[in-house]
Amino acid sequence: MATLDQDRLQRIADWMQGYVDSRRFAGCSVLVKHGGVEAYYHDCGLRHVDKGLAFQRDTVARIYSMTKPVTSLALMMLAERGLLHLDAALSDFLPAFKDMHCLVDGATSIDQTQPCAAPTLHHLLTHTSGLSYPFNPGVLAEAMQQEDIVFGPGQGILDVMTDRVAALPLAFKPGSRWEYSVGIDIIGRVVEVVSGKSLDRFFADEIFEPLGMSQTRFIVQDSVGDAFAALYTPLAGGPFSLGQISQSEETLRQVDDPETSKFRTTQMHSGGGGLVGTIDDYMLFCEALRTGGSGLVSPRTLSFMMRNHLRGDIASMGPASFAEQPMDGMGFGIGGAVVLDPGRAGVPGSVGDFSWGGMASTFFWIDPVEHLSVVFFTQLSPSSAYPARAQLKALVHGALMT
Repeated sequence: MATLDQDRLQRIADWMQGYVDSRRFAGCSVLVKHGGVEAYYHDCGLRHVDKGLAFQRDTVARIYSMTKPVTSLALMMLAERGLLHLDAALSDFLPAFKDMHCLVDGATSIDQTQPCAAPTLHHLLTHTSGLSYPFNPGVLAEAMQQEDIVFGPGQGILDVMTDRVAALPLAFKPGSRWEYSVGIDIIGRVVEVVSGKSLDRFFADEIFEPLGMSQTRFIVQDSVGDAFAALYTPLAGGPFSLGQISQSEETLRQVDDPETSKFRTTQMHSGGGGLVGTIDDYMLFCEALRTGGSGLVSPRTLSFMMRNHLRGDIASMGPASFAEQPMDGMGFGIGGAVVLDPGRAGVPGSVGDFSWGGMASTFFWIDPVEHLSVVFFTQLSPSSAYPARAQLKALVHGALMT
């Protein structure tokens, strides 16, 4: 096993401080484990700028789409018990998706559709279902935006929102393209139907408590106090408006106050983006994946999850959507991206790296070749604002010495 050069790892602190000093991040933290041993930790900046509260190891952050691998693992736990199989139609569990339609090629309005098959669970897990997100381009995304379908913490309950998604057509025939979507939110509802438990209860009983993840939930717990961070954006518009960084001089505009946040009173159990938690909690999850499942699933099931499940890389499947990772040289497994070719991805790493991020610029990756787990926390939306993830991977990879 390679060693990590401590002097080179210290470059990470300077890099993080540069982001804070330039007011690109209010605060941030990073945790690196190598061969199961903590190799590096650093935090800097503030979790709440106006109050001057430090971004620390116990800071609770919105992890948004880093919820997706947790939900995906939950479904695979049920698959291991023989309660479902991935090629089953979604409509077998959620009848509202029985008579599906998809947009015709070149559609300019939401009513230009044709009949199509219901997507499978596998389609949903790999973002090839034909579902979308309201921040993507396209006719379906526009309809979702108009109807405010985002599975936010203040948007009611999961089964009702799921039925609202089912009432819309798909963007394309399932399996024909890749588009980042609410598919794993819908998978969360499947977990509820199959297990007979609410998603928050299933997570707590079957994943969080066994792994010791006491601070990760869909709702900010009372015991957290003021450790919950504020959310910031550099954009003049909403924090989920994707595209160019706003030219506004205010690069840290607060858009979710931790005291009044909807995450304090969450009802929606968003399996695609609803969890809040600490960096140490998420590292427990990463290490469970890296080391073979920690008894939650078998090592072979985990290996299956972390393989590429697409017919090529993401770029080869004609995506027009936003993604939390590069598309060239990157495949997609069950709930996360898989590096197929680091050269084509343009980011240092190993073939087989498994990773994903969240809209507030949080990020994790697991490198099975170098025995690494890395988690990065901050609270800036959108995650496309700065190239922090690629830079951090280069810093960590550059510290590996033979």
